[in-house]
Amino acid sequence: MNTRAAAIVILGAGSLPVARKIAAALPGARIHGLKSRVADADIAFEEFGPALRDLFASDTPIIVLCATGIVVRALSPLLQDKRAEPPVVVVAEDGSAIVPLLGGLRGVNDLARRIGSALETAPAITTTGEVRFGTTLELAPDGYVLANPAAGKRFMSDLLAGAKVRIEGAAPWLLETRLPIDPAGTLTIRVTPKAVTPAEGELVFHPRAVRIDVQSGAADRVMAALDAQGLSPLAVACVVAAEKDAADPAIHDVAKALDRPLRIVAALDTDPVKLSVADAPIDPASIGRARGKLSVIGIGPGWLDWRTPEAQRDLAQADDLIGYETYLRMAGPFAPHQIVHATDNREEMARAHHAFALAAQGRSVAVVSSGDPGIFAMAAAVLEALHENADPAWHGVELKIVPGISAAQAAAARSGAPLGHDFCIISLSDNLKPWDVIERRLSLAAQADLVLALYNPISRARPTQLAQALTAIRAHRAPQTPVVLGRDIGRPDESLRVVTLGALDPADVDMRTVVIVGSSTTTAFDGARWVYTPRWYGGKKPVSEA
Repeated sequence: MNTRAAAIVILGAGSLPVARKIAAALPGARIHGLKSRVADADIAFEEFGPALRDLFASDTPIIVLCATGIVVRALSPLLQDKRAEPPVVVVAEDGSAIVPLLGGLRGVNDLARRIGSALETAPAITTTGEVRFGTTLELAPDGYVLANPAAGKRFMSDLLAGAKVRIEGAAPWLLETRLPIDPAGTLTIRVTPKAVTPAEGELVFHPRAVRIDVQSGAADRVMAALDAQGLSPLAVACVVAAEKDAADPAIHDVAKALDRPLRIVAALDTDPVKLSVADAPIDPASIGRARGKLSVIGIGPGWLDWRTPEAQRDLAQADDLIGYETYLRMAGPFAPHQIVHATDNREEMARAHHAFALAAQGRSVAVVSSGDPGIFAMAAAVLEALHENADPAWHGVELKIVPGISAAQAAAARSGAPLGHDFCIISLSDNLKPWDVIERRLSLAAQADLVLALYNPISRARPTQLAQALTAIRAHRAPQTPVVLGRDIGRPDESLRVVTLGALDPADVDMRTVVIVGSSTTTAFDGARWVYTPRWYGGKKPVSEA
């Protein structure tokens, strides 16, 4: 079953009313609209095929309001493993038809039924087992997992051919189906938390009924404990740790290896590893709190096409979004259930502390940065805040840094390849470091013949420092050296100019400009339309460089 929030894809404004009805029925769903035709979508895309394939590759459930053939042609290059593909539902633009197209083993029919309820339209379910028996045995219901899914197709074929099935164990979801259940059946459905080898003509379902309590230092005993009691790892519902052990990476690794959620409770019994088996599947959400998640996300310059699918996915899955209000506007819009915490741009450490405080409660938090979060942005502040805090709840948070396209990369791409050889990035802001340190680094980098990307080049508080920086650079760099001035690249008002170092006027630069000063080998051509720094150095081109 796929539990990600769905993407509703539309190609025209006329589909918006139906798309909004569907979105209202699916928590977290966002409407993706073709940029040239839909002004009010949650997310805009430039081209239908690439956008659809990106969503499919990121395992996002997809609902498309258009003709079925268009979707088939767009996704056909990606269709390889039916057990891995996300649900894809095609809906007529007026809502009059609902076709579950792909993802039969990932819950597409259930998704189609939910859409059908919202639109008051019966979905066109064509799966043979569903039509005849009212169930798809290859898709286990919530709380259960099928141990031998490869046997499901043959099993269903035998049922369709007239075989009867007997049930061993409690399978309440099958009692409302039209399966030919017979105690003397030649086929068997067995439901057990035990590790068993399925026989010929048998499907084995494991209820997620095993709770594993594990203390710090005992994580390596978990698999042996399961084996000793004859329990299948697939029957595990969750791994549970005490608050004091929330930061133990070995416990995190166990939960990851079992592909089950880690739940945090105030305290546990003294047993290093304790296994509890319930009579029915366990809802992990009923135990303690979730392990919180904190994603520090780089959204790039702001243009959606330059944002990674991972960044987009983590933004959509966050409960809370924290960041400078300008960057949050660029990252949005967000779903109604998501909480936005906008702050001033100078409150980095307060932002980081707030993010950990929320994540330590079990929430999923996204800290939003423009560009790349690890380049003069929030990743360093988040890691510093964690380093300076000994709270195990903070260290137990799942922390990830999601990269983005930096301003230097964006300006370089627009102008060609000025960063094609060794380069460095230096901020001219002296808010957090002394000016004499900046000036020394500029001089040394210029002497080393590195391409320089200058961030925060000028502001009202620092009107003269760019001129001082250029003086340091010009002492070691020729006047004809190409300089790229990229302002707001990837945003609606972007501009790009290429000048020479000798002609560069600080008045042509503002705080939103990144300045790339070439090295001795950097070249501009075609009327300075293109700028590049060749990969070779020292007067001759090598055969290759490892």
